[in-house]
Amino acid sequence: MGASAAMAISVSQRRGNWAEQRALRLLRAAGWQLLDQQWRCRWGELDLLLHKPQRLLLVEVKSRVRSGRDGWGLASFTARKRARLSCAYRCWLAAHPRYQHCSLELVLALVPQPPAKEPVRWIRCWLGA
Repeated sequence: MGASAAMAISVSQRRGNWAEQRALRLLRAAGWQLLDQQWRCRWGELDLLLHKPQRLLLVEVKSRVRSGRDGWGLASFTARKRARLSCAYRCWLAAHPRYQHCSLELVLALVPQPPAKEPVRWIRCWLGA
C-alpha cells in the first residue's frame, strides 16, 4: 500500500482497525484461530470470523471514544444489522462449505477507544433473520 493509500484511511477506519486488532488479540489468547477479517460480500462485512474445533465465532466489533447514548455502540446493533450479518454469514459459509458442520456463536465486542480504560465488553447475540 502506497503512502497516499495509507493517508486515505479515515480516522474512524483507523479506530475500527485498532478495535478489531484489540479484540482479535484477546480471542487468540483464548485459543481462537482467525479464519477471516473484514470479509465482504454484497450483504455487508464480517469483522472477525474465528474457529475452534467444531465451533465458529462471528464477532461484530463496535468501538467508541466514549460511552454515549448508544452505550459504546450497542444501540447500533439493530435487527436490520443482524439480518445483514446473517445474510453475509450465509454467503461466507457457501464459499467455505467445510465449516457447515460447525456451530456458530455471534458475539458483539464493545471496544472502548483510548483514553477510555474500560475493558472490552463481550455480548452474546442472535443473528435472527
